[in-house]
Amino acid sequence: MKKLRVGMIGAGNIANTHLERYIKNPNVELAAICDINEAKANRTADKFGIPNRYNSVAAMLAAEKLDAADVCVWNCAHAECTIAALNAGLDVMCEKPMAMTAEEAQAMKDVADKNGKLLMLGFVTRFSTEARIAKDFIDNGELGDIYYSKATYVRRHGNPGGWFSDKSRSGGGPIIDIGVHPLDLTRYLMGNPKPMSVFCVAANELHEDRANLKTRVGWYPEGADPKKDVCDVESSAVGIIRYENGASTLLECSYNLHAPSKGDNNGRVIYGTKGGLNIDDMKFYTDINGFMVDAEIKDIKNYTEAKDMFQAEIDHFVDCCLNGTECISPAEDGVVIMKILNALYESAKTGKSVDII
Repeated sequence: MKKLRVGMIGAGNIANTHLERYIKNPNVELAAICDINEAKANRTADKFGIPNRYNSVAAMLAAEKLDAADVCVWNCAHAECTIAALNAGLDVMCEKPMAMTAEEAQAMKDVADKNGKLLMLGFVTRFSTEARIAKDFIDNGELGDIYYSKATYVRRHGNPGGWFSDKSRSGGGPIIDIGVHPLDLTRYLMGNPKPMSVFCVAANELHEDRANLKTRVGWYPEGADPKKDVCDVESSAVGIIRYENGASTLLECSYNLHAPSKGDNNGRVIYGTKGGLNIDDMKFYTDINGFMVDAEIKDIKNYTEAKDMFQAEIDHFVDCCLNGTECISPAEDGVVIMKILNALYESAKTGKSVDII
């Protein structure tokens, strides 16, 4: 089988996470990498045995004969880098969030369509074992008609600082960074209903206090200093998304919140007319013989489709590129999620409900 020649755009943390999976796929050749930080590009290239290194996307695309690109850069550069790669005739994996705005996201999709190329979004939680089992339950009708979900990703003290807390580069804080994961996954499992409106309240009360804590909790990008970095993003937010089919999702996310210390407090729950499913602890809630029953789904590690979610994501992208397999994380879903994210921020800013057109 022909190997997929991949060029990595970006050399930071998520790029390294993807590269660790690419090298495990026998159908991939890691041909090149680029990053505006040449030292970082060289370190990452040395680590993964990538032969060709560049300090710009343009230079890499001009010099290399590639089949695909993986975009893992600051959110503000997603659209520019993705469009350049698509126009060079490459299939593209773009890390979430798709872009800074829905308009940028739509432009990316339009370019992919015009060039007849694949644009896949890095909604990695769709590829988790828990999500696969949840979809199996839903597809078999165990939950009935789904009408409500909870999408929670709460950090007690987890503002990464660096570019993550600089709105000009990130587009926002926990809503666009970590809230997007449960928001996308719940919508995906609900059958990707069309969003109609959102209402959101956001706070930025704790960033300064938390920067002075004596313990460092959470992950920080290279060079980040939470005491000195620009921090103009929200610290926490709660929102409600209403869909065209009458269903709704409650979103709760935070970088800093006086919440219980249980690591990252995830909570992704799907509610249907026949049962509810907590995707994090794999518990199913229903009624049997007139009694309320809680059932725990056992031994998920031995589920026949179990796989590290990043490996499953990268393997799926490679399969789509080489074999034309239908993508389960397409650009159109990224555009819709960007519309929701933009509306959440607009609602938080105005204090009013925002319709999504």
